[in-house]
Amino acid sequence: MAEAEQPQDAAPKKKSKKPLIIGLVLALALGGGGFYATWSGLILGASDPHGAEGETGAAPLPDISFVPVEPLVVSIGPGEANRHLRFTSQIEVNGTHGDEVTLLLPRIVDVMNSYLRAIDPAEFDDPAAMMRMRAQLLRRIQIVTGEGRVRDLLVTEFVLN
Repeated sequence: MAEAEQPQDAAPKKKSKKPLIIGLVLALALGGGGFYATWSGLILGASDPHGAEGETGAAPLPDISFVPVEPLVVSIGPGEANRHLRFTSQIEVNGTHGDEVTLLLPRIVDVMNSYLRAIDPAEFDDPAAMMRMRAQLLRRIQIVTGEGRVRDLLVTEFVLN
C-alpha cells in the first residue's frame, strides 16, 4: 500500500476572517439598534424621555398622609448592661384612612413597644436588623389597623445607646 505523501514544506490553509467580520458588524448593528430603541422610547414604554413639547410632567402623587407616632424609649437587655433604644416613626396611610389610624395609635404604640422589647439584644448589632424590625413592625401595624389602611412605616429616628 502506497500512501500519498504530502509535502512537508506546504503551509496549512489559513482560515477565512469573513465570519468574524460579519459577526462583528452584526453585533454592532444589533447593539446600536437596541440602544436606539431604548433611547427613543420604543422599549420600556417611555413616551418622550427628552421633554419635548406637550409633556405634562411627573405623575400626580397618590392620596397619602403621614401619621406621626410618639417617640418610644425601650430598654434593651437585662441588668447592668442595660441599653436603651429611642425609636421615632411615622405611618404612611392612604389619605382617607388617616383619622382611623390616628384613633388606633394607642394599640399601635403598644404593639411596637411589645415587639421592640422582645428583641434579643445581640440582634441590634446586625446591620440588617433594622430592615427586619421595620418589616415586622409594619406587619404588626397592618394587623392592628386592618388591611388596606397602612402603606408603609417610616423610621425617622433609631438611636441605640
